[in-house]
Amino acid sequence: MARAIWTGVITFGLVTVPVGLFTATEDHTVHFHQLQRGTSDRIRNRRVNQRTGEEVDTGDIVKGYEVSEGEYIVVEPDELDEIAPGRSRTIEISDFVDLDDIEPVFFDRTYYVAPRGKEYLKVYQLLRTALAEADKAGVATFVMRNKQYLTALRAEGEVLVLQTLHWADEVRDPGKELPELPSGRAGRGKELDMALQLVDALSGPWDPSRYHDTYQEKVRDLVRAKAEGEEVAVAEEPPAATDVIDLMEVLQGSLDRARGTGGGRQPSPRRKTRGAAAGREGAAKRSAPSRKAPPKQARTPTAARDGGGDEQALRKLSKAELYRRATEQGISGRSKMSREELVDVLAGSGRRRKKKTTAA
Repeated sequence: MARAIWTGVITFGLVTVPVGLFTATEDHTVHFHQLQRGTSDRIRNRRVNQRTGEEVDTGDIVKGYEVSEGEYIVVEPDELDEIAPGRSRTIEISDFVDLDDIEPVFFDRTYYVAPRGKEYLKVYQLLRTALAEADKAGVATFVMRNKQYLTALRAEGEVLVLQTLHWADEVRDPGKELPELPSGRAGRGKELDMALQLVDALSGPWDPSRYHDTYQEKVRDLVRAKAEGEEVAVAEEPPAATDVIDLMEVLQGSLDRARGTGGGRQPSPRRKTRGAAAGREGAAKRSAPSRKAPPKQARTPTAARDGGGDEQALRKLSKAELYRRATEQGISGRSKMSREELVDVLAGSGRRRKKKTTAA
């Protein structure tokens, strides 16, 4: 069982609940050691005086703030300790804000918050339910490891989640930092209509298990291949940028590929429904049943019986519906398949099942 990295209390008004913080994510990066080429000798970092080249003991190192070139204000470690905020034991909620009002750029790290005992479950659940039903986030500051954090406390399923936030002066203004930005939104022309159709054709329910860190997988494959003396595959070059002149042709090709046909169905009315719902309250948006259960398309008798079925009928379905059927049939590798591949594998599955039934 995980251990809390911080313990203390959450307060809102006069209500107090003892809690612990637990890390919500873990790093799966492949880590390497540094070696001298041609040997198995590890490389170690040393603290060296830049002017003399001599190694310096840790106890003789102080911090310096450069006020001008070559001129420093020296700060001793104990001087920093004297002004450090210390270990705070309180996450005091000062404000409640609409969750959707916090721009994604402000979010940093995520922690799970758990009550520190069964006797605190009722108060913990009270706060979690209040935040969920109000669709609010509690804004608070607290100190951990001698650093003060701005945080947002919110409900996520059955647990409270604490997310550290960047301070306002840490977030850059894109208008000042970026060299080129569009001057306005695209007009309601045919290009935008096709782009919206493409978004709709590729839309589906959020399923994080479908996505993988393919780079880390390739790093592990590289290590394995080198260990077994195999040839190492070379990555493909990225595609060329789309020329504005070819934009309509590229959009049409993308749309045909997403639908798996040269023509096919019109834009799904669900896209308009989602657009109309954009102004509703945040809780209603996240609880809309259509997000989890897209309306089923008409199925041929073969498709209804097989779960795979007639290829033409399958081509009329959205990628989200194709993926759902592949999930129901337990088709491996479905998360990496294109829409066309999903159609092929589902049609093949239906044919195999039909033959088996006939033989029986």
